[in-house]
Order: sequence, then C-alpha cells, then structure tokens
Amino acid sequence: MKKNVLFFFFVILFPLVAYSSGNDAVANPAAVVEEGDVRFTVLTPRVIRMEWDSLHRFTDERSFIVINRNLPVPEFKKIIRGGKLTIRTDELELTYKLNTGKFSKENLEIKYLNKKRAFTWNPSVTQKQNLKGTARTLDRMDGTTFIKRNEPRHELQLEDGILSRDGWTLINDSSGLLFDNSDFSWVKERENRTVQDWYFMAYGSDYKAALKDFTLFAGKVPLPPRFVFGYWWSRYWAYSDNEMRDVVSQFEKFNIPLDVLVVDMDWHETDSLFAKPDKWGQRKHWTGYTWEKRLFPDPDQFFDWAKSKHLKTTLNLHPASGIAPFESQYKDFAKRMNFDISTHENIPWQGSNKKFMSTLFDVVLHPIEQQGVDFWWLDWQQWVFDKDIEKLNNTWWLNYTFFEDMERNTDKRPLIYHRWGGLGNHRYQIGFSGDAYITWNTLEYQPYFTNTASNVLYGYWSHDIGGHKFIEDDNIYQFDPEMYVRWVQYGALSPILRTHSNKDPSLVKEIWRYRDEYFDALYNAVRLRYQLVPYIYTMARETYETGVSLCRPMYYDYPEDERAYTYSRQYMFGDNILVAPIGAPMENGVSDVKVWLPAGNDWYEWHTGTLLNGGQELIRQFSIEEYPIYVKAGAVIPMYGKEVNSLDDNPKKQIIGIFPGAAGEFSIYEDAGNDQRYAAEYATTRVTSQLENRIQRIKIAPREGHYRGMNHSKDYLVRLYGAEMPRSVSLNGMKVNYTVLPNSSEWSYCGKEFMVSIPISNADCNKSYEIVVEFDKANVVDVNDGMIKQLKTLHRAIANRKFKYAGNYVVPEVTGFCSETNLKVSYDPDNFCHYINYFKTHFQEAMEITLKDDLVSPFAK
Repeated sequence: MKKNVLFFFFVILFPLVAYSSGNDAVANPAAVVEEGDVRFTVLTPRVIRMEWDSLHRFTDERSFIVINRNLPVPEFKKIIRGGKLTIRTDELELTYKLNTGKFSKENLEIKYLNKKRAFTWNPSVTQKQNLKGTARTLDRMDGTTFIKRNEPRHELQLEDGILSRDGWTLINDSSGLLFDNSDFSWVKERENRTVQDWYFMAYGSDYKAALKDFTLFAGKVPLPPRFVFGYWWSRYWAYSDNEMRDVVSQFEKFNIPLDVLVVDMDWHETDSLFAKPDKWGQRKHWTGYTWEKRLFPDPDQFFDWAKSKHLKTTLNLHPASGIAPFESQYKDFAKRMNFDISTHENIPWQGSNKKFMSTLFDVVLHPIEQQGVDFWWLDWQQWVFDKDIEKLNNTWWLNYTFFEDMERNTDKRPLIYHRWGGLGNHRYQIGFSGDAYITWNTLEYQPYFTNTASNVLYGYWSHDIGGHKFIEDDNIYQFDPEMYVRWVQYGALSPILRTHSNKDPSLVKEIWRYRDEYFDALYNAVRLRYQLVPYIYTMARETYETGVSLCRPMYYDYPEDERAYTYSRQYMFGDNILVAPIGAPMENGVSDVKVWLPAGNDWYEWHTGTLLNGGQELIRQFSIEEYPIYVKAGAVIPMYGKEVNSLDDNPKKQIIGIFPGAAGEFSIYEDAGNDQRYAAEYATTRVTSQLENRIQRIKIAPREGHYRGMNHSKDYLVRLYGAEMPRSVSLNGMKVNYTVLPNSSEWSYCGKEFMVSIPISNADCNKSYEIVVEFDKANVVDVNDGMIKQLKTLHRAIANRKFKYAGNYVVPEVTGFCSETNLKVSYDPDNFCHYINYFKTHFQEAMEITLKDDLVSPFAK
C-alpha cells in the first residue's frame, strides 16, 4: 500500500504539481514522452522538442531562446513496437530506436506528412535553402560591403533564420544559456557536459505557421507604444536645451509631425575636470551619466517642456567604461558595490553581475527616468561577450536586462533601442542598425535586410534614414537631395521612421532646409507615415498575435511563386499594401521600377491612380514626388487626417479609406497606446465594403472590446478612392446631400484624387452605420487608368510653360479644358462622365500642344 501511495505521488501527482507551479517553461506532462535517456515534448502539431541526456537530468528551465513549453497539448499518438518509439501528430511522424543513445541518422527519423511538401529528415540531413535572418549591425556598410580605412573589405553575412525553403528548421539549444527562477531572472550556465536539446520545426511552405509556432515557445514580439510609429528626430550633434527647442519650433512652423526626440551622447559629461580633449578636440570616453550642465542646465525643465509638446525622449548610453570617478553617482555606486574609491579608478563594467546591474538601475538610471526620459538608446560597440560568462552576448544581455527592468518597474510598455543580439532577441525591440554609409548601395540593400529580419521576428529595425556618414576614402562631401528623398520615402514605409546622421555640418536632414519638389516630397512622405499609423498600429498588433512582421518578404503570402524569392527587395507592408522601394537615382527625371504584382487580386498604384491586374511583372515610372505603393483592390485602410501631429493620444477623427476594384474588410485596432495592459484591454472596429450592381455598401460595425480612456464617439470620414461621381449617398437609410466645399454633414468629391468623402460626425462607437453609395448604371467611365498621374503631369507642364514665358503664356483651349477637369467634375457633378471622357479623348493632344518646342507666346516681342 505504501509503495502504491509513493507511486501515485511521484509518478502522477508530482508532475501535476510541477505543471501547476506557474513556470511556463515546464511542459504539460500530457505532452511529454520520456523513455530512458530521451525525452520528447510535442509542443505543436509541427514542433517537437527532442532531448537526450545520459544522466536523465532533462532541462526544464527557460533558455535564452525558449521561454514557454506549457502549451495546449496537440493530439498525438504514441506507439512502442519492435523496439521503436513512434510519435505521430496530424503534421509529422517521429520514429526513434529505443535504448540507442544520442540522436543520429541511425536512430532518429522525422516525416512531414503534408502531401504537397512531404519530406523525411534525420540528423545527417543538412539544410540547404535557409532564407536568412539578420545581423548585429550595418556599421560601416556600403550596401553589403564593409569598408574601413586600413582594414580589408568583406561582405556582410546574415545569420540563418528560422525559415527555409527546405520546409524544416532544427534549433539546437543544447549549449544555450538558461534563466534562473529568481524574481529578476538571471543568466544561468548549463552543466558542463554533453547533452542534446533540439527543437524540430516542420512547416513546408507555410512560413506564417512556422512564425506563429515560434512565438508560442520562444515568446511573442511585444507591441511597442503607439508613439514609436511616428517620426523620430535624431542627430549626432551637441544640441543644447535651447537648440532642441529651436528644432522643435521649426517642426511646428512647417507643420511637420514629430513624436520622438533622440538625444545623442553629448547630453552627459565624459571626462573629469582635468581630462584634456584629444588633438581633434574630441573627448576621450563615451560613457557617461552625469548631465552636461553647459548644454542642459536644468534637465527637469527640459523634460517638462518636451512633455508639454507631446514628445517622447530617449538618451544615448555607451555603458562599457563602467562608472568613472567624475560621475555624480560614483560614491553611492561604490558604496553599494563595496568598491574602494581611494583608487580613483573606474568601477568596471560587470554586465553579468546581478548586484552591479541592479545598482546601475537603482542608483544611476532610475533617477534619470524619474526626471522624464522615456526609454534608453543603448549603443554597445565594445567586446562581444561577457568577461565572466564566456557565451553571454553583451548585446543580447543588455537588451534583456534593460527591457526587463522597465517592465518590472514602470506601468509603461517596456522599450529598448539597441542592436540585434541573436535568436530570442525579438522579445526586446527596437533595433538600431548602426552607422551605415550614405550611398545608393546602402539604400538599395536596406529593404532586403529589413525583410529577412522578419525571419527571426526582429521586425522593428530602425535605420539611420538618409545614411550616417560618407565613406572616408571617397572624398564625397555633398549630400544628394534625391537620395535623401528616396530614403525618407522608404523610411515612411519601414518599421521605424528615424532620420539620423554623423556630426557633419554638410549632412542636412531638416526638411525645412529643402525647397520646391524636394520639400514637397519629404513633407508628403512624413505626412503619409502619419496618415497610415492606424493601419500600421493594427499590423503591429498582428505581429504580437502571429509573429508576422509589418515589413515581410513576398514569400510569406506567395510561397509557391518563384518570383516571391527573386523580388527580394519588394515587400508586403502589412496585409494589404505592397511596396517596391526605389534604390537608384532617376534618369531623365523619372525612376524606372520593375515590380511584380502577384496574382489573386488587382493592385491600386496609389500615387498614380492606376488599377493594375495581378499576375504580371512590369516596369513603372515615378517622379520624385511619387513612390511605388500598391494597395490591394478593395482594401479597407484606416488612416489619420492632417490634423494629427503627435501620436500621444487617440484622435477622435478616424478616416476609413476604401480602395477600388473589389470587396474588402478590415478590423481597426485601438488601445491606450502605452500601457502594459494591451494583451487584454483593447478594442476593434470591423469595416466591410461590398460593391454589386453599381451599388457600394460600407458597414461600420459596433466597436468590440474596451480599454481605459477610450473615446465613446468618433468623427468618421469614409473615403472612397478611385471612385466615380456617385448619383446618391445615404447613411442608415437617410439621404446625404452633396457639397462642393467639404463639411461635417454633407458628402463631397475630390477630383484631384477621384475620391468620395462621406462624414459621420459624432458617431456612437457602440452603434452600427451603413453607407450606401449608388453610381450611374447607364454611364460608366474608368477613372483608375492613370488619370491622377496624367492630371499632375499636365498641371506641371502648364506651370513650366508659364514660368518659361514669364507668366505671359496663354493656355490653349484644349489644354485648359483638360487641365481643369478635376475641378469641373466637382462643380458640375451631373456632367461627370462628359468631362472625364473629354479628358481621355484630348489628353494626348493637350500634352503635345503644351510641350511643343516651337511654341511662342503671343506676347513675346
């Protein structure tokens, strides 16, 4: 009887106690198959953990890569027959020869059961088609080439990612570092002996499923605060408080939105009173934590001012030199560490020392955070690995400790801004890609680099938009405005929009210092970024839920099409937007871009107003103010209006953009913006659009969910892009009147973008709304064949002629009639089709007349 009780406790009850202890690293016993010196854990139908340990001391601690094994148990069968163990799920079948020890090709085999992509794997099979991951930094990179004076050039090698065209990935965590179970979980080394701790992932070409599975056992990608998706102003410059205020006043003067002020390393002192600068006038050290009072005489007042402007601040840290005697915190720090201050030496950096790091946070960093800094920019550029723990990567560890400290000690969302440290680092965003060179090669490479980073879930790269510095040996010291425009346009459609540059007066990145078409293009790019924030933020929530990054390679959605791999710079920007970034200078005033538009739907080329068929490759042309942005036909895209200059709060006005060509739907995501309750406290609003028999129905469903501080009403503005002039518009069965001048109660039409705007003022978010738009069934015209670009081209040609002839140019009749089409359709909606057809018939003639070389002004003498 006693033996049976002990059996019940240790075999049945004890595993359940361990399972219910709250340690998510311990798998549900129902998912575990243990036979002698091997243990298998079925994590998902496609993922299985495989352990061999001759001492049977299997690892249940969290590792740096794997933090959760307590997952819902998939259905699987366990069969032992003929000395073999077989584990079968719906997706894979594992076979192991029992009592044969270490995993090898002789005793272990896994079959992937998907009929389309079936394969057999054993430990001797080598992966051949890894789709790559990312790299620690782009410091000193000209595209993919590392260049540094007096050092050999070499090509950048990206780390392997967790996705491969082979259809499987093996993660070998056998020697990976672990976490202990303390309150502030700390690094723990594995026992110094040979074990096998593998995670096999089978997914065929279902890359999104693989990413989702990885988040289940390796952790989710945290949702950043909403302000992160605004514009970051950053420059390596010894800004003072006054100068920072001057910069922000220029943003306000030119109505340029801004959310983050990045203060580089000059905010703090770096030498003692007796240290002398080097021969170039530069300081000797980078580390510092004591405010430079010559630049910031009262940091508290600086932070108060920044917050009054709805700005978030981040300060740069280079912590490698430890705590120097000149630091204001030196004595307190030394006392906590029992360090002898009589030596007048630096307290050395000890990243793996828990007491040192706790003291760093408590004595040095928390007081500055209480002054008002919102998050830290870590800039570790020194030794790669910790001096006490050989395998501990300093970048990875700093990211973890800073992120974890913020999560434990504030109610704000933890946020870190640093370089990539290795697999598992996706849990600690945002990435800082380093000091890349200012070249077209670098701009051309960054989209691919950002795309592949999503293969390790490190989707929030922040690049130095515009590049950091010139190549030392090139003797090029003139900043190319066209390159900068194209870089900012890409930045607006990348994870983070942050302009930055070296301490070089020739690097001009202030938008207001550009003129004419360059200013317009830069301004419009930043405005587009803010316009798209509700869409971007919804996609960021999707990243949290699924592991699929905002900027993702084409093969996530089109894995069976070879072009998804060859068009490696092209990417999906969320679910509904495709971007084909420009990475080369214009020729004859235009950029030729070869783009692949996948089959399955049509695509709306936003900047030209052209609806293009999917399933084709084509070359498209773009002026400096245009960019290759393609929206899925019928897509519903939530947006902000031009009144939004900060993402500090949820604005009351919500624009709902609906694009032409098909039916569509979208669930708009909202939350409080910067709290840690977002996992459970959020709201969504579903919008659908249907077009049938020339009647379009847009339905806004009642909002679902709740978060603190949310608006109970909104001012909706529904915009139909690429739409003909409606014959009637109704809201919840009531007719809405037409107006030429937009207002809050009537619908209007913008002929410049062929866009219908329908306002719903003070809408109750708990109610549903239906808009019915009826179009003329007898007269149908196509306004999505590039007319928007044609109108812009004609307007520009006329303006150039007037300039050439000092304003005395008389516009020919056909040219004038064509050029005013966008306004005439608004003024006289009943004759919409007539004006459009006239334009289509006479546009080419109007352009030829306008551009005729021998044209002479009648006023010329």
